[in-house]
Amino acid sequence: MSKLINTKSLFKKALKEKFAVPAFNCNNLETIKAVLSGASLYNSPVILAFSPSAITYMGLPVISAVVKAEIKDLKIPVVLHLDHSPTFELCESCIDAGFTSVMIDASSMPLSENIKVTKKVVEYANKFDVSVEAEVGRLAGIEDHVDVSQKDSIYSDPKDVTEFIKQTKCDSLAIAIGTSHGAYKFAGDAHLRFDILKKITELNPDYPFVLHGASSVPSELVKECQKLGANLQNAKGVSENLIKESIKKGITKINIDTDLRLAFYKGVKGALIEKPNAISPRDYLSKGIDEIQKVVIDKIKLLNTENKA
Repeated sequence: MSKLINTKSLFKKALKEKFAVPAFNCNNLETIKAVLSGASLYNSPVILAFSPSAITYMGLPVISAVVKAEIKDLKIPVVLHLDHSPTFELCESCIDAGFTSVMIDASSMPLSENIKVTKKVVEYANKFDVSVEAEVGRLAGIEDHVDVSQKDSIYSDPKDVTEFIKQTKCDSLAIAIGTSHGAYKFAGDAHLRFDILKKITELNPDYPFVLHGASSVPSELVKECQKLGANLQNAKGVSENLIKESIKKGITKINIDTDLRLAFYKGVKGALIEKPNAISPRDYLSKGIDEIQKVVIDKIKLLNTENKA
């Protein structure tokens, strides 16, 4: 029987065994089911991540109840995680609702304010054995409530990262080394600032770092969605080789959202086109589940979490 856990022991294992825990952003029941079924098939630990807008859409009590019901008969470690919270109050509400991990994102604030807000979240989370993720630096891109222009994005400063960890004692930290939110991550050749990551990990050995905006946006999946009517010109993600290299260099959690959205679109839109008279939601939503599960399995293999539960 599975139970919800925080990320602390999971990230220690990931650092030791050189894998990265996948954090899949969920927006509905179908995504939750697809992620959990894919992870269970390959005996992989998994993080179910919910953004503020996903929480607004589904409702906090519903998310908590559905996730707890869905994991009841599973045997894998599952983390219920709040992604990109802009406020202490939302972190508090999620912790009170049974979330086992929260991310406070005050990266748009000056470093001193980011530290102050994060410390407040850590102090509250510690009372309930909930892990806390924060962010230093700013990723470009648009996804849900996150909207940062390229000119406003900031690479993480290794010295700021070290000072931040020291003062806040947060459990993991998202850093900016060149990834971005959304389907349009790179205008030209994709590259990440591994020189920055190297400096950060040298200053903070054995600490879990997180890569946001790391969907691969596979070209074949994009083409299939385009055939079905999606307007995705020039969509480009983070290559699998870059993801593998980031794990070797110390990344222990990878966030994935866009790839799931593309897969769900492909499944549902394809089913509606193939059977235009299908009016039962189960007929076409189940195809979305199938396509998301394929992506989940691919990510588990890519991040080397197969049989790491």
